[in-house]
Amino acid sequence: MDALDRATLQFAPVSPASVYRPEILGWEAYHVADSSGMVKLDAMENPYPLPDALRQELGEALAAAAMNRYPDPSPQGLKALLRDRLELPRDMEILLGNGSDEIIQLLCLAVARPGTVVMGVEPSFVMYRISAATAGVRYEGVSLRDDFSIDEDALMAAIDHHRPALLFLACPNNPTGNLFDPSLIRRVIARTPGLVVIDEAYQAFAGMTHLAELASATNALVLRTLSKLGLAGLRLGFIVGRREWVAELDKLRMPYNVNVLTQIAAGVALRHLDVLIGQAKAIVAERAPVMTALARHPGVRVFPSDANFVTFRVPDGPTVFAAIRARGVLIKNLHGAHPLLANCLRVTIGTPAENRTFLEALAAALEPRNG
Repeated sequence: MDALDRATLQFAPVSPASVYRPEILGWEAYHVADSSGMVKLDAMENPYPLPDALRQELGEALAAAAMNRYPDPSPQGLKALLRDRLELPRDMEILLGNGSDEIIQLLCLAVARPGTVVMGVEPSFVMYRISAATAGVRYEGVSLRDDFSIDEDALMAAIDHHRPALLFLACPNNPTGNLFDPSLIRRVIARTPGLVVIDEAYQAFAGMTHLAELASATNALVLRTLSKLGLAGLRLGFIVGRREWVAELDKLRMPYNVNVLTQIAAGVALRHLDVLIGQAKAIVAERAPVMTALARHPGVRVFPSDANFVTFRVPDGPTVFAAIRARGVLIKNLHGAHPLLANCLRVTIGTPAENRTFLEALAAALEPRNG
């Protein structure tokens, strides 16, 4: 094509607005706050690094990785290690994902048909709603009670009305931190005409699991992640359940979705699971003193937590959040995310030193109000 042809060629006007789905144009991207130079207590991460000896073993294993080759598309050895070390049911299948987020998205894609409804309680993990919207299906959230417990009558009525193909229950729940009544969860599973996914991202800090439900319930799956246990950087999640559910879900998984470095690193870490469990116990031991210190402040309401974070309400959430941040501590401002979270903040349990720094920053932020 010569220069004259290029000059006279007419291109049709094309823009994102004319190509992308219209609802996407109105969304905001998932925001991750800049934590540079701050005490980072906003993302429910394990604050403890791996011990030096384990880091050396990990480095040697990763150095030997065949990064010129595609990873194992379905690493049976890693699955067997997960099954053994985490005491997963041996008669259930496992599907690995690039974090639990990928699996949540796969679940929503799997049920995406005209008229499909995905359900959950609210407030809860925001990716349930986002993933449903991404898949083009309607999401219906049922509000929790003021104490963040499930309103059984409201949830059962919503299940009967919407007939969801997929229902998510995070237990412990994020961002509230509380467990739900196990007997109620069993009743929800029995009442739901579709699939119920119990998200146990924070199971290591709660001391309970719903894996036993998989033996009797034909429509339940349990979702887990290694992120909160201390391996957030690996992005490895997995779902456990009956073969008929997991095999169909596997058809939607992109090839080689779990990279070779993650597979190797997860294998090394799982062989030293006692280190991660010990760190989780240290976090749990710090949780109660932090909650007690929070509750000492007049006007602060602390909500029960079985996770590695604590949600609490202050008289003016945005102002207190900004004051804490100004003192070099980053926590999560939940105000505005849901009516039940008005003036609520969420703090990850860190090391003892980090927790002291946070509590000092909070006291300073509240001091004018306490005085």
